[in-house]
Amino acid sequence: MRIGMMADIYKPHISGVTNYISLNKRYLEELGHQVFVFTFSYEGYEDDEPNVIRCPSLPILDTVYQVGFRYTRKAYKLLRTMDVVHVQHPFLSGSLALRYCRPHRIPIIFTNHTRYDLYAQAYIPVASDVISAAAMQAYMPVFCRACDLVISPSEGMREVLRRYGVDAPIEVVPNGVDLKPFREPQQPVERDKLGFQPEDVLLVFVGRLGPEKNVEFLLRSFAGTAQAYDQVGLILIGDGPERDNLEDRVRRSGIEDRVHFTGLVPYELIPRYMAVADAFVTASVTEVHPLTVIEAMASGLPVLGIISPGVGDIVRDGVTGFLVPGDDLAAFTAKMVRLVVDHENRKNMSLQAREAANSYAIELTAQMLLERYQKVIEQAEKRKLGLFTRLARWTEGLRR
Repeated sequence: MRIGMMADIYKPHISGVTNYISLNKRYLEELGHQVFVFTFSYEGYEDDEPNVIRCPSLPILDTVYQVGFRYTRKAYKLLRTMDVVHVQHPFLSGSLALRYCRPHRIPIIFTNHTRYDLYAQAYIPVASDVISAAAMQAYMPVFCRACDLVISPSEGMREVLRRYGVDAPIEVVPNGVDLKPFREPQQPVERDKLGFQPEDVLLVFVGRLGPEKNVEFLLRSFAGTAQAYDQVGLILIGDGPERDNLEDRVRRSGIEDRVHFTGLVPYELIPRYMAVADAFVTASVTEVHPLTVIEAMASGLPVLGIISPGVGDIVRDGVTGFLVPGDDLAAFTAKMVRLVVDHENRKNMSLQAREAANSYAIELTAQMLLERYQKVIEQAEKRKLGLFTRLARWTEGLRR
């Protein structure tokens, strides 16, 4: 099978979507399929994997995002040879898929990974009106009807799409995770090098230090927890535009000795940081299907989060972690304190979390994806045969 993954942005940008494409591409290729990534240029970056097709684009102001409105002739010719295309972003790549693939009856699958209205408010204020909830309600239903299949990574995101007015069929296929590195015994990062003691209960967050991750809220809650419990620490793994502000908040809160910023950490080392931690914490409400939450659970870490599409679909309150409704700082802090001090319950939730992560293994989800690919390809073939039959009958009628 020849599969085209279409994305507005790819490596070197670090995101859940990038990880999703890269992991599925690698796994599907190991199964013998050909996978091509169609995306846009990124100045100075050279791809370290085959079959990544980049087309010219321009950066959006000072963001990491690029704008491109067409593919090169070479990319277009290659795209026409795909058996199926899988669109990861609905706007640029989505419109190009409709323009280039629809005339050739190449089936189109779209996976909605992101709360675009919330991300626009955080990262592209000049476009927040364009990508507002009202704009999504105008665009998404039309775009989704034009696709052969719409996939949501979670039930919560499917409900968000319904609120946007999407009336096309939506199937839920979880984003897969390679669980092996998080399942296998790891040599934990040494606690003393992070500034913590053996008896400390360590909480960890992994993600971009950007406004959409709500890390400031997380730090406010942790400051309250640190006041109530001496032996607790927080590890923040990642980097981003909010790091300076967050470090300043840590200093002003007087918890410098309790919080450790690692900066960017190579992905292959993340399991070692998970292994040193006792629980995973996140206050993000923009996640559609957070892979870091699943990776944490696979590592045996109970999760504390806010009820929202994505996190609320993965974590079972009181079973694999704790969930808090809305931006309720007091409730979130109370659950964090409980997670820290109740060692026996945390141990039980650790076992449950590890077991629950199994349903997100890439081996399972990739197979689910391949079944959807095959389904839309067969449907497209039937439509083609139907068209050819009608043309043959029309031609035969002319001969008579």
